[in-house]
Amino acid sequence: MTTPLAIGGGPTTYWYLTRSTGAVALLLLTASVALGVADVRRISTRSWPRFVIDGLHRNVSLLSVVFVALHVVTSVLDGYAPISMVAAIVPFSSSYRPFWLSLGTVAFDLMLALVITSMLRARISHGAWRYTHWLAYASWPIALVHSFGTGSDVRNAWLLWLGIACVAVVAAAVLARTLPSFAAHPLPSGLGLGAVGAFAVFLAVWLPWGPLAKDWASRAGTPASLLGHRRRARAMGGSASTGATTPFRAAAAVSLP
Repeated sequence: MTTPLAIGGGPTTYWYLTRSTGAVALLLLTASVALGVADVRRISTRSWPRFVIDGLHRNVSLLSVVFVALHVVTSVLDGYAPISMVAAIVPFSSSYRPFWLSLGTVAFDLMLALVITSMLRARISHGAWRYTHWLAYASWPIALVHSFGTGSDVRNAWLLWLGIACVAVVAAAVLARTLPSFAAHPLPSGLGLGAVGAFAVFLAVWLPWGPLAKDWASRAGTPASLLGHRRRARAMGGSASTGATTPFRAAAAVSLP
């Protein structure tokens, strides 16, 4: 396996594919959750009837699973971090940022459970399918925290603002779902609003202390060998004496885990 710095001092194709598929998967998962939470019955119109929005929700959900699978495969094939296919399915089985990587594994497993139960919907009870369906919504906040905790781009503005935008979209969907029915159903509506508010506060407190801090790579559980590789990459990217600094080396020096 090649490493992100193996070809001309620059990241490999897998390095780019892992990050791009992860970002697209997060966007699709956010859209799927927002459509599901908002409830197609409430947002359907004569121009956009319920079956159209329901079909959009289903297709976006399936597409998000596809991109998550691509994200998993490219992460394994990249070879820079010691991530195996087993670690992509079994939580806490990787030596690379074990907790934060395992959050992505849990989110992936929840999405797989939703796909499997949907395929077997005619063979299982409606209650079991509905319970699994609602449980799968937990994959979104877990996946978002995974992207911040495991990814190496969170200190770049694009990923940070992407995450903030995803939170805003889901929060808007929760408001659209809960506010009209708050008087009739105050407890579930209040729990929904409280959960979104608590998650937003958690991110506001955790991000500056965690992924946005300079020593996050070490505290997150990055193996010492990779930390040494990162320091060498930064030295290559910032060295003026060699006269060989390239945009690829500079990008790798900033973005490596």
